[in-house]
Amino acid sequence: MAQGRGSAENRAAVRLGLAVLLCFILIQGEVAEAAVYTVGDRSGWTFNMAGWVRGKRFRAGDVLVFKYSPSAHNVVAVNAAGYNSCKAPRGSRTYTSGNDRITLARGRNYFICTFPGHCQSGMKIAAIAA
Repeated sequence: MAQGRGSAENRAAVRLGLAVLLCFILIQGEVAEAAVYTVGDRSGWTFNMAGWVRGKRFRAGDVLVFKYSPSAHNVVAVNAAGYNSCKAPRGSRTYTSGNDRITLARGRNYFICTFPGHCQSGMKIAAIAA
């Protein structure tokens, strides 16, 4: 009888171990799928950026890396109105490190530079993440 109980306990332990392993694999799979993009490629975050997103398929969780001189530019996450008007709405998040890593949310993600005239000169992108 003791062996029967031990076998049931062993089976339960194995099932629990397999469940934990499956969860770990699923979590790792999600992390492994995230892509990292350097905005502007080798040129970095600069003028005439709107076309940089063409041909790219972004997914929620992908990371955009904005590389720029912080004394000359910034990155501001805005909504559609802010993107279209080149004005950051109150409460917009501003990044100023010169090496900003921003994780994309599902849907439309808009970014502009708020230094005078920069957004109007094309220093803005709209990335749609599936």
